[in-house]
Parts: sequence; structure tokens; C-alpha cells
Amino acid sequence: MESQIPYTEAGSKLEEIYNWVISSRQPIQIIREGYESVSLMPTEELNSLLETVYLFGSYENASRLLSALKRAKAETNQPRTLEDLLRELGIEEASEKISA
Repeated sequence: MESQIPYTEAGSKLEEIYNWVISSRQPIQIIREGYESVSLMPTEELNSLLETVYLFGSYENASRLLSALKRAKAETNQPRTLEDLLRELGIEEASEKISA
């Protein structure tokens, strides 16, 4: 299926369009002459996009995320145990309960 469909066809093919969008995970644009177009996409994909926009909404958070991504790609982070992370964060009590 193409990524665009005229409004006049969309109504009669809604089930086919719906199934294609869900199976392909791709949006489809419904175009109508003289009007703004709309897109149909899986809700999960929309939520993912909105979350990404939110996470990159502040300069500081975007910088931290991009820095973490860079470190992950460079594989400079060493794996650590949960106990080590808890100790590093000063959460000794929780670390002792996990060990027990």
C-alpha cells in the first residue's frame, strides 16, 4: 500500500488501511483536496514519538541523553552489579537486604 490515500478512497478501505498501518508500523497520509491532510498511525508509535519529543524538550536532558548514547556506542561503560550501583549511590541498607 502506498503511504498516501485520497480521502474519497479512505472511507471505503478503512479496514484495509487499518490492517496495513498496524502490520507495517508505518503511517499513512489521508489527503483531501482543499483541506489539511491527516495521518493514521499506530498509537504505540505516536506515543513513542511524543515521549522522544518530551525527553529532548530541554537542552540539559537532550545533552545527557546524547552523551549517554555516545558512551554506549563507544562501549566505554563497564557492566556493574546492582549491589555496586547501590553502594555508589549510598544506599547501603537496600544493598544489604538484597544480599540477604
